[in-house]
Amino acid sequence: MARWGRCDIQQLQQLNHRLEQLMDADLDTFMRNASKDLAKRLLSKTVKRTPVVYGTLRDAWAIMPVGHRGSHYTVVLINNLVYASYVEYGHRQQPGRFIPGHWESDRFVYDPDAEGGMVLKQSWVKGRYMLTISTQELEQKAPAILEKKLYDFMKECFS
Repeated sequence: MARWGRCDIQQLQQLNHRLEQLMDADLDTFMRNASKDLAKRLLSKTVKRTPVVYGTLRDAWAIMPVGHRGSHYTVVLINNLVYASYVEYGHRQQPGRFIPGHWESDRFVYDPDAEGGMVLKQSWVKGRYMLTISTQELEQKAPAILEKKLYDFMKECFS
């Protein structure tokens, strides 16, 4: 006849109690907070990369509320200025076109009533890709960030 060995039922009961605590934990709140944290990191990176003339473009970045559909949580980072996409991806312009205005130190100020101005020379203005590059950087760092947050969350549930 075989011997089954010894078993401490109390440790199994403690594990069961901790797993019940984990099941009772508010996972939705955890996921929303993690999503908000990632969105804030993306916003910070994007704002730092946004070129500054008057600061309007930089100040227009905003985070929308966390959305939840099925098992997916989404956060949208927006900039509602009309020209934001042109700065992000680049744009065409007509070489030889005269733009009225004047220069203030290192920037051109558009003034439709000015006598002077500038003539456009390039047909394509390169984009700055401030959101695209920031998103790529965050996608590389996100697994480590979420792993740490999940570790802390589970540590809290099991203590």
